[in-house]
Amino acid sequence: MAAVVEGLEPDAAAAAATEEAKDATGEAVATVPHLLAGNSLNLDRYPEGCRRLLYLCAQQRPQLLEVQFLRLSPHEDPWLLETALAQVPDRLPNLHSLVLKGGQRRDKLGAFLRGCLTSLPTGLSGLAGLAHLDLSFNSLGTVPPCVPQLRSLDALLLSHNCLSELPETLGMLPSLTFFAASNNRLAALPTALGGLSTLRHLDLSENLLDTVPPEIGDLSSLTELNLASNRLQSLPGSLAGLRSLRLLLLYSNLLTSLPADLIHLPLLDRLDLRGNQLREVPPEFLDAPFVRLQGNPLGEAPPGPLSLPEKPLLPEMPRLFLSTELDSFSVPPQGCSVTLACGIRLLFPAGATNNPLTIHYRLWPPEPHLAPLGPHDSLLSRVLELEPHGVTFQQDVVLWLLFVPPRARHCREVVVRTLSEDRWTDLDTQLEQTPKRLWARCQVPHFSWFLVVSRPVSNTCLVPPEGTLLSCSADPGVKVTFPPGATEEPRRVRMQVVHMASHELQGLLGDPEVAVSPLLCLWQSGTPNFLQPVTVQLPLPPGVTGLSLDRCCLHLLYWAPPSATWDDITARVALELTHLYARFQVTHFSWYWLWYTTKTCVEGLARKAWQRLRLHRVNLLALQRRRDPEQVLLQCLPRNKVDATLKRLLDRYRGPEPSDTVELFEGEKFFAAFERGIDVDADRPDCVDGRICFVFYSHLKNMKEVYVTTALDRETQAVRGQVSFYRGEVPTEVPMEAQAARQKKVTDTLWMATLPIKLPRRRGAEGLRSRASLSLAPLNLGDAESGFLTQSNLLGVAGRLGSDWPAVALHLGLPYRELQAIRHQFRDDLDGQIRHMLFSWAERQAGQPGAVGRLVQALEQSDRRDVAEEVQAILELGRQKYQAGIRRTGLAPQGPSDLAPPSPSATLTREPTGSEAHRAPHLPVGLNDPPPEQ
Repeated sequence: MAAVVEGLEPDAAAAAATEEAKDATGEAVATVPHLLAGNSLNLDRYPEGCRRLLYLCAQQRPQLLEVQFLRLSPHEDPWLLETALAQVPDRLPNLHSLVLKGGQRRDKLGAFLRGCLTSLPTGLSGLAGLAHLDLSFNSLGTVPPCVPQLRSLDALLLSHNCLSELPETLGMLPSLTFFAASNNRLAALPTALGGLSTLRHLDLSENLLDTVPPEIGDLSSLTELNLASNRLQSLPGSLAGLRSLRLLLLYSNLLTSLPADLIHLPLLDRLDLRGNQLREVPPEFLDAPFVRLQGNPLGEAPPGPLSLPEKPLLPEMPRLFLSTELDSFSVPPQGCSVTLACGIRLLFPAGATNNPLTIHYRLWPPEPHLAPLGPHDSLLSRVLELEPHGVTFQQDVVLWLLFVPPRARHCREVVVRTLSEDRWTDLDTQLEQTPKRLWARCQVPHFSWFLVVSRPVSNTCLVPPEGTLLSCSADPGVKVTFPPGATEEPRRVRMQVVHMASHELQGLLGDPEVAVSPLLCLWQSGTPNFLQPVTVQLPLPPGVTGLSLDRCCLHLLYWAPPSATWDDITARVALELTHLYARFQVTHFSWYWLWYTTKTCVEGLARKAWQRLRLHRVNLLALQRRRDPEQVLLQCLPRNKVDATLKRLLDRYRGPEPSDTVELFEGEKFFAAFERGIDVDADRPDCVDGRICFVFYSHLKNMKEVYVTTALDRETQAVRGQVSFYRGEVPTEVPMEAQAARQKKVTDTLWMATLPIKLPRRRGAEGLRSRASLSLAPLNLGDAESGFLTQSNLLGVAGRLGSDWPAVALHLGLPYRELQAIRHQFRDDLDGQIRHMLFSWAERQAGQPGAVGRLVQALEQSDRRDVAEEVQAILELGRQKYQAGIRRTGLAPQGPSDLAPPSPSATLTREPTGSEAHRAPHLPVGLNDPPPEQ
């Protein structure tokens, strides 16, 4: 249709678009007249919003003359958007606010998408009363010519666009008080900017500015000026004339000097100069409490006159690529770029440290005490520890963390979480994507523990005594209004919004009419109550409008931790309803939820829905390796990944079908136990009383490969058994209780699932010899300090290789001809083939360094990571015993850190080294703590 009407006149094009709107939206368009009840027209919340606007304009309803606030989504068809905007001056002549803000949609990484708006119709200049224009998060390359002609404009928002310059005609806006153009490509500012005598707030951060015109000092009414994250090297002295300035942000620039009179501004209460190149400032700046100077090379000698040519030649930054055997590296004062063996990257800028500094790193498995998660958070990475803790760098260090892509969910974002001052906080995080990997990039001033989580979108604001407005960036319909006098001192407020699908809720509760609003969570600092009531706005549940709802079915629920119940507070608040929203006033914060249902008591329903929001549908697998049935793969994974995982493992594993789907919380711990004559190898570090411990995380690998053993005689009969999964302790009578629970489908029992496995009868008994009858010369690999393997350990490795031994041998460097000779010599004895290969190789490696490392590497390359992990656990145990013996004999000092027992999680997936045996984390936060602050 767009191609047909492209060449029509404006009126004809509008008529054609109107007809198209009638045809395309059909019944949905006929339901939009209720949107006109009031002076607001919010069409960005509906699909085909531009078509709906054209339909309303074609009807020429008199209510359009009363509309003062219009919101449209710039993510729609550009032609329809331009056609709809062309109708605005004639049909909505009294428009006061126009919002065309992008960023309402996200890509698969959770980043905001820009709108398609590149220009505005010239006819918009006829909106004589337009005071507020928001064009943020769009694709504007230049400021539309109609904008400077809007003489009544009070607020203009152009942030997150592609602007390279601002026109001189912006100085023609006599009423402008708020102007934001951050996150653009501005390299210079127009001199006419100084003519905005009424301007009070100016935000030009995140641009490419290297100079500021002196005319900026003519902004006599300016109270806030943000020039952070630019390329400014100097400032004009006219800034000292901004007598009304209260806030001046200049961090992350290249400033080398400052106007001396800047400190004497009478109303200035914050001056942020962090991250510049200031080597010398007047003493008044050092003594002022409102000046921030961190990250500047203060006190350093300036460079010589010949050391700064026109284009300074900087030495190439060192690049380090660490191998798997290194857990530390050195950072020089000139900075360096480091890529760890696990793929994590760090960038230390020049001047981050004054002296060479040694950095230690470790990757911890995702244990609950290491991974603090909120009620609706999901863990996306393992825990990275960087030492020394708490050492502040002169320049922020850039950190790239690899993470697993999250499931596509509405209103969620990916952030890096770190431990700082005994509490976990979320860092400002940007997402980067390469063809095969996803990175979370952040800047950190000091080192601690780091992990990547997916969480509901969080919005934070500082509430002053004058009051403010807090809106949700993921759901514009959620707002909190703080009136003047709500607080005596500024306090920080944080908001999170969680959505629940209506079809999931209806299926869970069995109520086809049930619908809920977004779940709103509010936190605050300071005293628990506000001095004045705070107004909260929530969208009405889907399918419910102010004209059609039955107030008897509408319930406002409130929940304050640590209570486990939801209170119905509908009768205790004055619930004001519009056609789209519900507003109410509160004096303190927690969780709020708006329900629409025919049920009379909704507390139990809400608790059930709340628990479902925190659960994941998970299947449990127990598969046996085809070539070695004693090796069992245990895995728990989300239901939607079962088919793909089984298909991928089909050529190497066999076993029963996946278990019945169960429900698990994120970070929940459970156990797998072997019954009916089958037991798990007790040498595993994560094995407790015959049970393997799991911790479920929905976005990480939740698997273990173990060897099962039996005391029965398998030379004459096969052994049948089962793998049973339990929460907490294993019941006393496992088989009967498990079967009974499976039949009754009891959800709150300790039992979760039972899967059968089978160990076949051993063949070739004549070739099998007991380990006790072997008489081998003493043989040790490695050394006591770094860890060693005895001949008994090698026998244990040989007993686990099975038919995979040829692959291990080739990766150890044995020639194929020798493999053929071993096969011929021990034709009917698989165990003899394995032992001969392994011990003949070990005898040749005696006394040579790195032999144990080559064995571990060969096992990993042969897809026998389970054996490699057990070898590493043996090495770690040997190192700990060696160091304990050294301390007992008094050959090494015994410090406080040596007295602490090592963390049990340190041996699960980490390749430990000798220098780590006595280091264990001490983290004060767990899964049940309050959600981390922003």
